[in-house]
Amino acid sequence: MKDKLYHILKGRFLVSDDAFKNWRFIIFLSVLALVMIASSHTADKKVHEIAQLSNEVKELKSEYVDVRMKVMQSKMESKVIAAMKGRGLQPSETPPQKIRIVTDKK
Repeated sequence: MKDKLYHILKGRFLVSDDAFKNWRFIIFLSVLALVMIASSHTADKKVHEIAQLSNEVKELKSEYVDVRMKVMQSKMESKVIAAMKGRGLQPSETPPQKIRIVTDKK
């Protein structure tokens, strides 16, 4: 048991006769570690991108609500009357009348 531990610590398992199997396994583990690291970095990038897009969506929703509020205020009758007074227009004193067209049914 003690000899095996010394062989591992000194690295003799890498230069012995059956070292080719050990090297293949070490290279395989290294490739797996690189794939895992790359996958982790890709996942982190996506998480940051999702957070950034989420913030952008919140900002755009806020801007939409603000613009919608301004449009609703500009459509108000009092605002329209005030804007048209500057052009010399005023609301009519008489209410509008409905016009009906009767067609002959044959």
